[in-house]
Amino acid sequence: MTIDHRRRGLVRALPLLAFNAWPARADTTYPDRPVRLVVPFGAGGNVDGVGRLLAHALAPLLGQPVVVDNRPGAGGSLGATTVAKGQADGYTLLVGSNGPLTINPFVQAKLAYGLQDFEPVALAGVVPHVLLVQNELQARSLQDLVALSQRQALSCGSSGVGSATHLTMERLNAATGARLQHVPYRGGNSPVPDLLGGAIQAISMEFSTALPLHRTGKARILAIAAAARSPLAPELPTFGESGAPGFTANSYVGLLAPAATPAAALRKLQALAEQALAAPELVERLQSLGLTAAGPQERQAAAFGAMLRADLERSREAVRVAGIRPE
Repeated sequence: MTIDHRRRGLVRALPLLAFNAWPARADTTYPDRPVRLVVPFGAGGNVDGVGRLLAHALAPLLGQPVVVDNRPGAGGSLGATTVAKGQADGYTLLVGSNGPLTINPFVQAKLAYGLQDFEPVALAGVVPHVLLVQNELQARSLQDLVALSQRQALSCGSSGVGSATHLTMERLNAATGARLQHVPYRGGNSPVPDLLGGAIQAISMEFSTALPLHRTGKARILAIAAAARSPLAPELPTFGESGAPGFTANSYVGLLAPAATPAAALRKLQALAEQALAAPELVERLQSLGLTAAGPQERQAAAFGAMLRADLERSREAVRVAGIRPE
C-alpha cells in the first residue's frame, strides 16, 4: 500500500517536474531560433545603423540569425512598446536610444511602458551634442554666445520639441543663464538650410551631423558637450572648458531586453554583446557612424543601466525647465 501511494504520488508529480525542468533546458539551449532586434525608427539613421552592425556581429556568436525589424512611429515609442509588452524570452530585443527610453516618458501622456520594463544588455556608444553657429555670428566661444543671447534675441534650432538636442539647449540655458530661443524642426539635418541662410543663428545637434559642416567651413562648432575633447576635432573645447562646468549631453544607442527575460538568457546576451562590441572592427564601424564607442566599463550592463537612470532624471528636469507638457 505504501509503495502504491508512492508510485501514484510520483506519477502525479511527473508532469509538474517536467514543467519545472523545461525552463532550465530552454535556458541552456538559448538561442535555438532567430533573434529579432527591434529598431524603433526607420532605416538609415544612427540607431538603425548601430542595430545592423550589432545584428551582423551577434549572429555568429549566438549561432542563430539576428534580424533587424524597423518599427518606426510615435518618436520611437511604437517599437519600444513592441519589445516591452512582447514575450520576454530573449528572442525580441530593443535597439534603444534617448527618445523612447528617457525622454518620451515625460513628453507622451499615454505611454504604455517605462524604463523599468527593460533590462540593459550593453551600451554600443554615444554621440556628443554640440552647438553649431553661423559663420557671421559675433560669438567666438560658448561664453560669447551666452553673453550675446542675453543682449539680443538668438534662435537655436533642434530636431524637434522634446528631442534630446532640444533638452540639451534647455539645460544649457538653465546652467549658464543663456537665453537661446528654441525653434523646432523635424529631424537632425532639417535646421541646417535655415542656419546657412541666416534664418536661425545656432543649432543644438549631434556632433556627427555637425562635424562635416565645421570641417568644410560652412558653419562653426563652438563647443562639444563631452567630458573630454574629441580626437576627431581636438581643437574644439568642451562645454566644461567653456563656462559650463560638468555639462555633458549626448545621444546614446544600446541594446536592451524585456525586464522579465530569463536570467540565463540575459547573462548570455550581455556577455556576447560585450564581446561583440569589444571587437576592433566593430569599434571602427561605430566610429564611422560618428559614435564614440563605449569603453570596456561603459558598455557593461550595470554601467549602462546607471547611465539610463541618470539620463532619465536629467530629462525629467529639462522637460520641467522647458515647460513641456505631455501630449
